[in-house]
Amino acid sequence: MSGKVFVVGVGMTKFEKPGSREWDYPDMAREAGTKALEDAGIDYREIEQAYVGYVYGESTSGQRALYELGMTGLPIVNVNNNCSTGSTALFLAAQAVRSGSAACALALGFEKMQPGSLGSTFDDREQPMLRHLLALAELQEFALPPAPYMFGAAGKEHMERYGTTAKQFARIGVKNHRHSVNNPYAQFQDEYTLEEVLAAKTIYGPLTKLQCSPTSDGSAAVILAGEDFVDRHGLGDQAVELVGQAMVTDMNSTFDDKSAISLVGADMTRKAAEKVYVQAGITADDVDVIELHDCFSTNELLTYEALGLCGEGEGGKLVDNDETTYGGRWVVNPSGGLISKGHPLGATGLAQCSELTWQLRGTADARQVASAATKDGVALQHNIGLGGAVVVSAYRPANR
Repeated sequence: MSGKVFVVGVGMTKFEKPGSREWDYPDMAREAGTKALEDAGIDYREIEQAYVGYVYGESTSGQRALYELGMTGLPIVNVNNNCSTGSTALFLAAQAVRSGSAACALALGFEKMQPGSLGSTFDDREQPMLRHLLALAELQEFALPPAPYMFGAAGKEHMERYGTTAKQFARIGVKNHRHSVNNPYAQFQDEYTLEEVLAAKTIYGPLTKLQCSPTSDGSAAVILAGEDFVDRHGLGDQAVELVGQAMVTDMNSTFDDKSAISLVGADMTRKAAEKVYVQAGITADDVDVIELHDCFSTNELLTYEALGLCGEGEGGKLVDNDETTYGGRWVVNPSGGLISKGHPLGATGLAQCSELTWQLRGTADARQVASAATKDGVALQHNIGLGGAVVVSAYRPANR
């Protein structure tokens, strides 16, 4: 990594149940983008490039969304990378700043979703996930809907290999719902007992409804800038440095391993995390707070291991020992995660970045992780989209 990159402004909307609020994607983008600009204390005219992420929408929806903030002629790039769309927009904006192509860039994501399980839009061509689904069907009997089937099958495989229990997966759901109680941006802010999570409707395998992320409407925005921009605008006290970032897509091992765990991206995550740790000069032990892609509770546990928080097969022990909540070694998903905060696909990665920025600034209110708000605080972000791409990012306070 050459030039330094800093997060100088963040903003997001509350994540909502689809159809529960009278708004459209331009309204969402205006709200999130305006908050990010106000947070940075800059005018939209200072943004030199913008990357706008969404999964469900027509071409150039990114332009229409940003026209709510202004029409300055800046380059606007539309981004779609499945559930990792938001962090992909962030990755591209960071590249623009790091390379010197832009002194200040905006990454914004939004989604206006249909209620219910995710569906396809184009049925006259091969679905991009078909190869993954066919490979998984050779390992475990196919079921619908596809997303919980894939991540539920990976959870079942982990149970068979390592003795992980349905109760351990359910405890992750309990934790994330409990964390969301303190997040005003979360779609759900209800706490559940372990018994309630286990007794909820079974979706697939060990997964019950309260361990699955919901469809959501919402938007989030992040403003990135280089060192000179931060100095000129006096943003050092609020800036958060992006000290490591990597994107990894599927590798041969995704299919060659003949493993449901590999098919849902564990190898991608592991490789991306290894790159980020080297770039940032840290290990998993240096991290204080983590926002990771808990689209399903099973994936949170798999990601513990892929990020190196523990050894392979030991994720259940972290859960049993409360190592991933307040009072433990790490606080994972203080926002409530995708399970409880919600999952508007294009916005998720940028909402994760927003939460970690607040944590490192010490402005996360009742969700605050104390160790993150010190000069030595380290935050880690993980966002995955099957088919596939993973983005892992590491952050530290600028004036540490």
